[in-house]
Amino acid sequence: MAYPDVPFGTDSMYGRTGDASVTATTGGAAGTDKLWLPIWSGEVIRAYDHYRIFEPMVESRVISSGRAMEFPITGTAALKTAWGAGEELIGNVDHHVSKTIAVTLDARPIASHFEIDNIDLMISQWEFRSELARQVGQTLANARDLQVGAYLVRAAAEDLVANDPRLAASAATSKWRNNLQEAPQFHASAATTGRVFGMGTDLQHLGVSASSDENRAKAALILLESIEMFMVHLQEIGGDTNGVFCAVNPQAFQDIRALGVARTTADLAGGAGRPLFGGVAEAGGLGTGLANGLMNITDTLEYMGCTIVKTNHMPDFDARATISGGAGTEMIGEARYNLNFSSTVDSANNQDGIGVGAIIWQSGAVASIQKSGLKVDTVDDVRRNTVFTVASMLSGTGVLKPECASVVMKVDLDSHGSGTAAETKARMRELLGMTAEYTNTAASAGYYA
Repeated sequence: MAYPDVPFGTDSMYGRTGDASVTATTGGAAGTDKLWLPIWSGEVIRAYDHYRIFEPMVESRVISSGRAMEFPITGTAALKTAWGAGEELIGNVDHHVSKTIAVTLDARPIASHFEIDNIDLMISQWEFRSELARQVGQTLANARDLQVGAYLVRAAAEDLVANDPRLAASAATSKWRNNLQEAPQFHASAATTGRVFGMGTDLQHLGVSASSDENRAKAALILLESIEMFMVHLQEIGGDTNGVFCAVNPQAFQDIRALGVARTTADLAGGAGRPLFGGVAEAGGLGTGLANGLMNITDTLEYMGCTIVKTNHMPDFDARATISGGAGTEMIGEARYNLNFSSTVDSANNQDGIGVGAIIWQSGAVASIQKSGLKVDTVDDVRRNTVFTVASMLSGTGVLKPECASVVMKVDLDSHGSGTAAETKARMRELLGMTAEYTNTAASAGYYA
């Protein structure tokens, strides 16, 4: 049945037209009838705040002027274990000098943009503004998440600050007061060297959809053990155990959520099982009932003081500008962000990636700064008969506390790829393709390599 009196109507379909006298605007293909409205900055900001994941989970600051923000390293107070009569105390002579770490803004802002036809704007009758705001805000949030995530991996691969006053200066220095040590790192191996722990080869299946249910469940359990080890580490160094997070991809999150769920009829022998994160009191009361799918990207799980979050923008790919075989296409910012987070071997450069499977951190590990927040501009370009909209933000990222970040790797550091076989942070940096973050923390000597 036809509807000749309905504008833009054809048989059983609204919103399109087969009438040659009512054609689409020149702004697009015939029949699409694109109808746009200018974007509003408030909607972009709300969308950005809704979709970002990592940034609220680190030290975030907004600066109104300058290009850097300094964060102090406060050190420790001196202790006199037996203060004798007439003995003068002169203060903590080794640690009274102020030391800082500076986090600098990137050289250029990141931007999301689009250009639309003025004629489309003139005939607008549908509401497209909210969808455009969502896309622009989501694009910027995803890009910024990847940058912050990249720096969380950098923090895990970074050595402790050499002149951090909390480090024991010598064998004569009190170790029970200077107990700072490297954060544990976890890789898919049986071998443990120093603070790099071998968690078994099943770890290579973490969050891998192609792996079997059984292998993914084993990897999920290994991740929970890694979280426990990280929490113990924070207690050993006297660190803050609040604001601890673990980021995984949606598949790994679902595998954790489904631990204990029956997969075969044999699993139902003796009655229903007790899902670990099913809100069952006898299983620890973790999670919530399985009627609640926890399928939103913002849903989380809690495990022993750590908040497990999921992200579909995990830094687990090769983000380098030059990769084996040609130019890279997955860069996420300046060169310091663009590392090989995947497990793709690039023997020509000895940058074979570390296979990032999960990141565990305390919020003080990394700092994120912004220059006056997010900016949205819309320009009516009369020369082109278009309206151009761009949303931009000038941000920066830096490592504050390497001892507060760990990475769970799906490769064996010792045998993966080429280069120097070792289970060390230096090996992690080699595989990532990064250089050391710090050179000197004194304000007059520069901050980063």
